[in-house]
Amino acid sequence: MFTIKLKNNKSFQCDENLTIFEAARRNNIFLEHSCLSARCRSCIVKVLSGETKDCEQDLILCEEEKNQNFVLSCNAKPISDLKLDIEDLGDIELYHKKIVPAKISSIKKINNDVIKVVFRLPPTSKFQFNSGQYVNLIKGNLNRSYSIANNSDHKNKLEFFIKKYENGLMSKYWFEDIKINDLLRIEGPLGSFFLRDSNCEHVVFLATGTGIAPIKSITESIMDQPLNFDKKQFWIFVGARHEKDLLWEPNVINEKIKLNYIPVLSRQIKDWNGEIGYVQNAVLKQNIDLKNAQVYACGSSEMIQSAKKLLFENSLYENNFFSDTFVPTN
Repeated sequence: MFTIKLKNNKSFQCDENLTIFEAARRNNIFLEHSCLSARCRSCIVKVLSGETKDCEQDLILCEEEKNQNFVLSCNAKPISDLKLDIEDLGDIELYHKKIVPAKISSIKKINNDVIKVVFRLPPTSKFQFNSGQYVNLIKGNLNRSYSIANNSDHKNKLEFFIKKYENGLMSKYWFEDIKINDLLRIEGPLGSFFLRDSNCEHVVFLATGTGIAPIKSITESIMDQPLNFDKKQFWIFVGARHEKDLLWEPNVINEKIKLNYIPVLSRQIKDWNGEIGYVQNAVLKQNIDLKNAQVYACGSSEMIQSAKKLLFENSLYENNFFSDTFVPTN
């Protein structure tokens, strides 16, 4: 049995047969995470001292990161005592994962590649989540992860933006076979992408594609509690190729919330007077004091890694960057 110590001096025991994340969870200590299958980077952590082994081949971390002792907590197992350069999620309440039935209430085509699907849950389901988390939607033997797009005061309805993937097994159902009142199962809540307490004046959201879903969820929860956030300034940067690919626009007319919405297009130049390029570059144009900011990024791995590097180089503190990588699955 080995001792795992975090940088805020919390510790827990872990044997060589458990991953770091699972051992922490069994001790009611929750670390940053998302997919828990070594396919994203949400649970990346630096090992300050000690040795680990991977329980499966790690294709996410580059050789440079591995040489600098970074591991994925959902994948790595200890072979000695460890000291990790990470804190736990603190006092944030994480609701227990459950599986509940849900029926499709509405289907709306947003564009050729994205639909908006709303599910209704049984009144007795008592399904709770933190705005920004995701669930698994289960249809028969198919199981795929989707971020919830409405806030946690959901009144037994859950909303999702669903993207079409060529030759995707679940995509065939969503875009060819789906019907109102279809019965699926919902497993969750999952993930640790949600708003954290902070004294930072600025909160910056970055999204690409359907990565806007958890940010929409968080934004709606903020608007429902304006008095808790009246001293903060919120920024929403949304990246898309063309204007038709923008899935949601927040209501920025709110006297109690300072909310800035900045869509950014990478392909469309004609008939567009807004920002052009990439979301992370658009952030720098606003001259936000990044030393006094939190950043929440959701979408493609390429955007998240590029944003992280660029914003760290421009004074953002590393422990103020939170991300949820969308990993396509057939």
